[in-house]
Amino acid sequence: MLTYLVQSLGLGLIAGMQPGPFQAYLISLALERGWRRSISSAFAPLLSDGPIIVLVLLVLSQMPVWLSRFLYIAGGLFMLYLAYGTFRSWQKFNPAAVTVIARKGSVLKAALVNLLNPAPYIYWSLVTGPILMTAWREAALNGLLFLLGFYAAMISIIAVIMIAAASAGRIDARINQALLGITAIALVLFGLFQLWQGVQG
Repeated sequence: MLTYLVQSLGLGLIAGMQPGPFQAYLISLALERGWRRSISSAFAPLLSDGPIIVLVLLVLSQMPVWLSRFLYIAGGLFMLYLAYGTFRSWQKFNPAAVTVIARKGSVLKAALVNLLNPAPYIYWSLVTGPILMTAWREAALNGLLFLLGFYAAMISIIAVIMIAAASAGRIDARINQALLGITAIALVLFGLFQLWQGVQG
């Protein structure tokens, strides 16, 4: 049991620190709205990963090429949509309005970002999925403990990253705006990379 807990905490930290479109989107939220108004989006994987885990463990182990390409293309297009929104925020940046009331649906949008990102599917099929299956076969409690440790670690590190990004922006408003621009560029790059992978197959 302890072995699975240690594994889950380590893998959760690694997953939370991995740069990707999901983390870039959450950082953009923290920069745009402040961490207090956006921190709830760090819990988005709890909404999106359930279907991902089931899909990976039951179906995606024998995933056809066309479905893989579709996920990359759909995810890439969505990243470009998010990049456009972040760019508009950078363009219209107002230091006095950083903490304006957040738009509704940020948690659901963050969950959709994660759902359309191929990385969780790959991560669960190649890394965490086999461990979870082994733990569950030994005892349901082991499987539940693995999931609990994984998400506790991942959400915690994501929250720390969001707070750090928002706090850095408060030191100087220009830093906030610059980080928004960098995040927009990152989302564009991730989007284009996913589109390229989808087209290339």
